Parts: sequence; C-alpha cells; structure tokens
Amino acid sequence: MEPGHWPSEHSDALCEYFVKGLSYAEIGKEINLRFGTSYTRSAVIGRAKRLALAAPARVTSPSIVSSLPDGACEISPSRPVPPCLNLPPKSAMQPAAPVRLRCVGVQPRLISLVELAPDDCRYPYGGDKDGEAIAFCGHRRKSGSSYCPPHARLTDASRTASGRTAGPVVLRLVSAA
Repeated sequence: MEPGHWPSEHSDALCEYFVKGLSYAEIGKEINLRFGTSYTRSAVIGRAKRLALAAPARVTSPSIVSSLPDGACEISPSRPVPPCLNLPPKSAMQPAAPVRLRCVGVQPRLISLVELAPDDCRYPYGGDKDGEAIAFCGHRRKSGSSYCPPHARLTDASRTASGRTAGPVVLRLVSAA
C-alpha cells in the first residue's frame, strides 16, 4: 500500500489515463506498471476525486446490449425482458389537471401596513415579485384571530378534511439554555 501522498508525475499519469477513458482499475494497473507502485482501485478513485475529475463514462458490453445505428438499443433475444422495469405508469405521462386554489369570497380592501387598524384583517396580498408592495385584506377581523372569518377558515391548520376542528392547543413556555 502506498502512502497518502501522490507524486506529481503519478497524478499527471492518472489525468492522462483518465482522459483516455480507462476505468479506475485499469488506471491503477497502468500507473503501477509504469512507476512500480501498488495503488489500488480505491486509491485511484480517491485521488481522482481530490483532483476533481469526473467519473469515466460507462461502456456497455456488446454481448449484453447491441447498439443500433440510430442510437436505440435492443435487448438480446436470449434474455427475457424483466417484468418489473422501473418505468413510470402511463398515467404519469399525461398532462396533470390544473390545480384548484383555495379562495374566499371576500373582496380585500388592499390597505398598507401603516393604515391597518387594530381590528383589521392582516391577511397579506402581493409581495410575490421583487419590489412588489404588500397590501392587507383590511376587513374586520374575527375575535381571537388576526384574520377576518373567511381568511381565518382558509388559514386554520387544525381543520381536518372532514371539516371537524382539532381540540384546543396548549402552549407552554420553556426557558432557553
């Protein structure tokens, strides 16, 4: 086993063989023959990573897959096609249905933050694009909420799909260390 330091001529040879498209095992054998070293395949892979070399392209064996002129591949007739290929279902190839966004039937007043009164709804509108101003709903808010009744229903995370609400949430103060 070689020490962790690679001389520059060994690293240069690794780069040279890598550009030629040799596998890491072949690169190790060539460097070992050329310099009388005993680098392993793993050592070559590690050094190639430290040199920021990409993995060499894998070459498929001609006995398994034969390349056709148009770039397509055919499966050898002696081997059956596996029944469980990781192909997406046909339904995945169809365009998705448009998503219906949840909305409320309230026309927002679109007032700025400085114009908000203590009892106004604070549901935000805008601010999606850089530099776009944020405005707020501004309707009278529901007691115990920062939002008007339609926006409170829209943002209530405790509501389930069946329409029932979850029980009360108990908050507890915890000291930070």
